[in-house]
Amino acid sequence: MDTLKAEKRSKEVKAKKLRREGFVTGNVIGKEIETSIPVKMNKQDVERLLKTNGKGSTITLDVEGTSYNVLIKDVIYNSLKGQLEEVDFQALVSGEKVHSVAEIVLLNHEKVIGGVLEQMLEEISFRAYPDALVDKVEIDAGELHAGDAVHVKDLDIAKNPKIDILTDPETIVVRVQEVHNTSENEEETEA
Repeated sequence: MDTLKAEKRSKEVKAKKLRREGFVTGNVIGKEIETSIPVKMNKQDVERLLKTNGKGSTITLDVEGTSYNVLIKDVIYNSLKGQLEEVDFQALVSGEKVHSVAEIVLLNHEKVIGGVLEQMLEEISFRAYPDALVDKVEIDAGELHAGDAVHVKDLDIAKNPKIDILTDPETIVVRVQEVHNTSENEEETEA
């Protein structure tokens, strides 16, 4: 499990000022934490971590020597500046289910033949105990053909008894649409 170092931050110092100084702000919340802990982290460290971990990933957060097993709850970017601004965390408690999301990752999408691959869902919402958390669901699209569709209920995550799926099981995750190629001459003949 990856570790990220953080420092407690004072509420008097504005987050905007900290971002200009090269920090990413955030908060740590949890059932066993009385009030949220406002934190600041080195921007380069956070960006390095987010290359391999994203929303829904479990990491160790070291806040001035105190380690927390946390879930990355939210990652906030400023779309105008294209900059990472805030990352929020939820401290995990071993016997308590937490709400999380699993990112959908399509593999072998270039191998789909006879149709156009359409991803209808980016992530799946669920509740699980910390030891059953999943941050990614991989789908091998190379085995799909025109007319095929994969629903949430078809995925391994939905079949795991330790995970309560919150996304509708009938929701289509990915499908392959048939491509209809008709030339103008054929259309005129049909008319």
